[in-house]
Amino acid sequence: MSWIRAEVLDGVARRRELILGCILAGLGLWVAAQGGYLLVPAGLALSALGVGWAVLALRRLRFAQGLDAPGLDGPGLVEVDEGQIGYLGPGAGGYVSLVDLVEVRLLRLRGRRVWRLKQADGQALLIPVDAAGADRLFDAFASLPGMDTLALIAHLQPGGSGAFGGTDGRVVALASENRLIWAREGRGVARV
Repeated sequence: MSWIRAEVLDGVARRRELILGCILAGLGLWVAAQGGYLLVPAGLALSALGVGWAVLALRRLRFAQGLDAPGLDGPGLVEVDEGQIGYLGPGAGGYVSLVDLVEVRLLRLRGRRVWRLKQADGQALLIPVDAAGADRLFDAFASLPGMDTLALIAHLQPGGSGAFGGTDGRVVALASENRLIWAREGRGVARV
């Protein structure tokens, strides 16, 4: 018999990285408050590390879709392993290498939001946004050159306009139903 409700335990487990980052930042401030030539810089560095960890954990939480109701994930399973994204779905699936990835889109198909990952050879992999393990895609997408993670998260939020344009033009919103999130630079036909 537990004194804590299961929903509270699930919420804490889901936010454990954010909580640990905040604890680390607080510990760093406490160490810095002890004073001294060694403790102040060490405490501030520890605090900065904790704040950075908490910010990254908050972005991962905002990226994760379908975790509001545990056990109600979308169809399929997402794997991210050694620079390769895999999707094992009930009717389709496949693998995409991050090196071969040239385009990431967010689409709406039959009322379900899906990621469309396109390779250089034209093959595409469709992954539901709320599939089990889809939260692992955040780190894979963040490793792509030129990916703006803030714009990525903004596209996922309900009512997010997606009206973001980076200074280099790599993050573009085409429409609310078909959003180009990221495209690799230097691919395609060269004009002379």
